[in-house]
Amino acid sequence: MATDYAAQPSGAENDIRGVLIQVAGGRLLLPNATIAEVLSYAEPDAVAGAPDWLLGRIRWRGWQLPLIAFGRFSGLANERGGLGSKVLVLRALGGSSPVEGRRTPYFALLTQGFPRLVTVSRDTLMTVDDHNALPNGVQARVLLNEDAAFLPDLGAIEDQIGIALAQAQAA
Repeated sequence: MATDYAAQPSGAENDIRGVLIQVAGGRLLLPNATIAEVLSYAEPDAVAGAPDWLLGRIRWRGWQLPLIAFGRFSGLANERGGLGSKVLVLRALGGSSPVEGRRTPYFALLTQGFPRLVTVSRDTLMTVDDHNALPNGVQARVLLNEDAAFLPDLGAIEDQIGIALAQAQAA
């Protein structure tokens, strides 16, 4: 669930530090607190029978984290990792995400470069309602100042990761 930044009271004390993340097909806006670490891209370990948006698993601090390509997941673009790509380790909502029948507090997201730190306030964020269907895994379209972005539905993404891993394991 993404924070409804537009509903926050105005004033500098209520500003939120966010990050704009470039993915294939667009930008994502997330609270800075959701990012645990930014890593250089390395080819993940494949997950047999997984959907194409689940690129595989990466090793991070003793965890085997699922790595997703948001562009593919959402249907925005055919995203692939490579030179210049980064991996964001994200904190799962509620502290856990289903992975291989157990809970892990993180998952990983492929990005096209470093995230850009931004200040989000009521005065700088607008929800865009263009009456088009939202892509898979997107809670809202927004404008932050002049930057168009998607607010991802992290809860729904985590659920889909859990389903994909369970189906891959059962296959």
